[in-house]
Amino acid sequence: MRFLPVNSQALMVELVDLGQTLALLASLQASPIHGVRELVPAARTLLVQFAPHLVSAAALVREIAGRDLGGNVQRSDVLVQIPVRYDGEDLAEVAQILGISAEEVVRRHTGSEWSVAFTGFAPGFAYLTGGDPCFNVPRRATPRTKVPAGAVALAGTFSAVYPQASPGGWQIIGVTDTAMWDLTRDLPALLQPGYRVRFVDVAALENIAAGALQARDTEQGPPRSEGVVPLGGSRVAAQGVKVRSTGLLTVFQDLGRHGQAGQGVSASGAMDQGALKAANRLVGNASDAPALETVGGGLALQSLGEQVVAVTGADAPLSLLTADGREWAVPGHAPLALADGDTLRIGQPVAGARCYVALRGGYAVDKVLGSASTDTLAQVGPEALRTGQVLAVNEASHSSVGEAQQPPAALPAAGQEVVLDVTLGPRTDWFTPEAVALLASQRWQVTPQSNRVGLRLAGDVALSRAITGELPSEGTPLGAIQVPASGQPVLFLADHPLTGGYPVIGCVAPHHLDLAGQIPVGAWIRFNPIRAFAELAPATAA
Repeated sequence: MRFLPVNSQALMVELVDLGQTLALLASLQASPIHGVRELVPAARTLLVQFAPHLVSAAALVREIAGRDLGGNVQRSDVLVQIPVRYDGEDLAEVAQILGISAEEVVRRHTGSEWSVAFTGFAPGFAYLTGGDPCFNVPRRATPRTKVPAGAVALAGTFSAVYPQASPGGWQIIGVTDTAMWDLTRDLPALLQPGYRVRFVDVAALENIAAGALQARDTEQGPPRSEGVVPLGGSRVAAQGVKVRSTGLLTVFQDLGRHGQAGQGVSASGAMDQGALKAANRLVGNASDAPALETVGGGLALQSLGEQVVAVTGADAPLSLLTADGREWAVPGHAPLALADGDTLRIGQPVAGARCYVALRGGYAVDKVLGSASTDTLAQVGPEALRTGQVLAVNEASHSSVGEAQQPPAALPAAGQEVVLDVTLGPRTDWFTPEAVALLASQRWQVTPQSNRVGLRLAGDVALSRAITGELPSEGTPLGAIQVPASGQPVLFLADHPLTGGYPVIGCVAPHHLDLAGQIPVGAWIRFNPIRAFAELAPATAA
């Protein structure tokens, strides 16, 4: 085993192969270690996330190093057939890489039985192994910003099906209509670890009855195009708020759906969790109650009945428009009473990116897998707000509200520079010494392609790698600085994929994650390494 640092709340265990990884996962699931919060298995690694006040990294390393990996991992007898139209935009390129014809790629992809090794990246995304030995395909140099739902793809020795439209760097060879993720099923993910999978070429089966091809899908129920659970708050209510305008994007967020990695679901949650907690405290709610997260300006909410509201987060102008047409500025970071018909408006932030709007009593919104957070990548949770929607409110359980608070320390604006502390690892040694130095010495600008998934950064000089081979997919924590082949890093934020296939040079320190969530497009980032990269060992881990 090899133990690699990630951050103060996570470490990575590197093993010899997938078999050892699954054996260690089985051991840690059968005999859990106190303080371990999440396990994310991948091709040859296990990402271990833990609570440092309950268990130290040193104790974890010693305990894991002593585990027996000799047990056999059982797989399911279930066989899932997936019909595919092999017309993917990368099919010809894959054939050229492998030195065979496109027809031969299809024949080999359908001619072997695959099995589900592990899940990750997004809910319902299963990493399939065991295909034809010829398949060892590099990822794209620059990931696509959007891969269509149902895309059947290859990367390294793995194959997979994208459950919904999302960014991705795998090579697309076809598409299927079979739903990989459907929350109406008892098991939302169609493919579970250990399942056997066979791909079927639709074009080669034109003479076979369509009903036979789709038998399994019929049993599972009709596929859902987006896998989004309807918003409970959309029901009409006599008390609550009405959405007059949504701004660029407004979604529900709480502290996230932790503990769902086994289903391929990351935590998501508020980008600035401190701001969400503060908004809830100001109106007398529990700190983890769902609130609205809005990016940029433009959100307008009209009160239905009398409400108490608070807005925290970005430095944005707030105004209150009464039913009789009067309007004036109101403060943020303070409880605000709204009369029936009053409209609260949030302007464009002058610093920071996201505001949080809490309502006394809390929004009556349905939870999905234990959380009301909207995961924009996985498309799990409530839909984004729409104009005209009425948001119901729960009855307040407390009569008190919090006192006005001082705004947080200055937040960055477009064009300004912000410094983020980082810990180096787990794959710092995949980069040249010059690239590691450049990570800290060069400014990186946040590009318009950034969102809740991550900040896409651009620097004058790209980061060069010392190891240029393919990295098998492995767990990616919140705050990971992943570097694709282009050498321009991506800083993963709340809706990041659970696993990824590009090396992570470092991770933003947990104490700067809220700040990272408030960095707007056009701002500049400097990374400040606070710990040198060094492997952990059972005798020296700290």
